[in-house]
Amino acid sequence: MSTIRQLDETYIAKTYGRFPVTLVSGKGSVAKDEAGNEYIDMGAGIGVNVFGYSDDTWKEAVIAQLDTIQHTSNLYYTGPCAKLAEALCTRTGLKKVFYCNSGAEANECAIKAARRYGQTHKGEDWYTIITLKDSFHGRTLSTLAATGQDAFHQLFTPLTPGFVHAEANNIESVKELLKTHHVCAVMIECVQGEGGVNALSKDFVQELVSLAQEKDFLIIDDEVQTGNGRTGSLYAYMQYDFLPDIVTTAKGLGGGLPIGVTMLGEKVQDIFKPGDNGSTFGGNPAVCAGALSNLTRLDDAMMAEVNAKAAWIRRELSGAKGVASVSGLGLMIGIEPVNAKASDIAAKCLMKGVLVLTAKGNKVRLLPALNIPMADLEKAIAVLKEVMAEE
Repeated sequence: MSTIRQLDETYIAKTYGRFPVTLVSGKGSVAKDEAGNEYIDMGAGIGVNVFGYSDDTWKEAVIAQLDTIQHTSNLYYTGPCAKLAEALCTRTGLKKVFYCNSGAEANECAIKAARRYGQTHKGEDWYTIITLKDSFHGRTLSTLAATGQDAFHQLFTPLTPGFVHAEANNIESVKELLKTHHVCAVMIECVQGEGGVNALSKDFVQELVSLAQEKDFLIIDDEVQTGNGRTGSLYAYMQYDFLPDIVTTAKGLGGGLPIGVTMLGEKVQDIFKPGDNGSTFGGNPAVCAGALSNLTRLDDAMMAEVNAKAAWIRRELSGAKGVASVSGLGLMIGIEPVNAKASDIAAKCLMKGVLVLTAKGNKVRLLPALNIPMADLEKAIAVLKEVMAEE
């Protein structure tokens, strides 16, 4: 066992089931371990490294900011913080942003905003938020409660009250909960990532939008994993033809440095006053400089590239030996094996130099860098097909 693995197992809490590999470097979509073995990374740090490892453009933006001001408190203004907010609002049509450090924190802020909206517009008991079964919204007590998977509700009770769960793609399930609860918001993921890489139907989302207008509740769109070009549009909701009241994002926007963003629409743009929320590192100048660089590159040409690669992957995998189904949207792809365990497939791909992820429902999950070279992509998919055909 390597020294690094010994230190990890001795001193780090056992919250992760790690693969037996120590990654020490990477460039583009290829990582290296301490023995010099190379791996084509089809997970991108769970959707974080949108332009791969050690991306030169992103690095230059971050380093340039580090040479000026690497951090200051939110008592003062900084350029990257303001410019990124302008770019996000201009690109989405949303009105204001709150910065934090992770997707869970961004969702916590969204929950606060929705509950404040319910209180001010309907009354103090209008605080319930409907989420969908098989959703995943984070690991804080509140976002665990919001997550629509029983497995996440077992160990840390009592969780934050005020969350109920409807069936995905079943508007009648939502309507039934509206009859029995004072609902301020419905929170969705357009593609449920951790829950199985399943895209919501457009009909369901449109019915939900109509219901929100009729009943005056907010729609919160969790784009922590689906956002920042992952699904073939800047944000996945753009493919569903509506503008959410609140959008949360993280992961790929930071490109490797921690950031979370809660984007607030017209109904809630002024819901917070000074002191209502805060974050020591939220809006960090170096992180925001890198995020702004990433956002600038997520243009129409990049989205066309994402969609072309996604279509190619689906053609290669659909109907392939050992593949039962392919789900997802853009370069957020779930593959259901015919018989094998997804965890076994991931382990065998690792041995053959390809890193893949898994998801609920016995799915192999792919979240490669958006700019992964076709040569690397072809090699990785060939290995995945070979492994799945063996099962």
